[in-house]
Amino acid sequence: MLDGLQASYGRISSAHPPVALRGARQAGKTTLARTLAAGTDSVYLDLEVPGDLLKPSDPESYPGSYKDKLIILDEIQRSPDLFMVLRGLIDENRQEGRKTAQFLLLGSASMDLLRQPSERLAGRISHVEMGGLNMLESGHGRECLNRLWLRGGFPDSYLADTDDMAMYWLEDLVRTYAERDVPQMDFRVPAGRLRRLWTMLAHLQGEPVNTSRLAGNLEIQRPAVNH
Repeated sequence: MLDGLQASYGRISSAHPPVALRGARQAGKTTLARTLAAGTDSVYLDLEVPGDLLKPSDPESYPGSYKDKLIILDEIQRSPDLFMVLRGLIDENRQEGRKTAQFLLLGSASMDLLRQPSERLAGRISHVEMGGLNMLESGHGRECLNRLWLRGGFPDSYLADTDDMAMYWLEDLVRTYAERDVPQMDFRVPAGRLRRLWTMLAHLQGEPVNTSRLAGNLEIQRPAVNH
């Protein structure tokens, strides 16, 4: 998976100054970024680390002092003010002749990461979508396929020592999305009710979705389910 994504990043970064690496939490984005950082002249900042978050506190001077390096900004949604600064730096670098491979932006598939680069870096940014392990990457044979169907393609879940440990890991991931990530998207829904909706949708796999029936089972209005 990493080899294929590295090749995709190489092709895209050769034509665009910033690249946004998007994907679900724990899909392996940081692992890929650190692999890229090890093979190029780069600066890596994890904006969930307080020390790294403070470094671009004067964003106009800090990124500007590393114009010849690839600047990797992990968890970019933690510092949304950087998007406007990056736009100015990209345009300035273009005037000086450097047009590609300037920034690699990482973040979970949050609304901020999806919306802000598109709005503020329109025409200047490309995107690489990172999913989990697929059938070609998980190995060969029935055992590998069965494990992928049961555990899913998140690397930590797929590679867990036991099925029980994989299920515990997945449960923690679901709880994180329900209690932390979804509320950040302005969905004011109790975590328990949201979890029930997800479970109902999972049982409707391959069937038409009847939002009126879902609303009745959840004892809420249909527009709320649609939202």
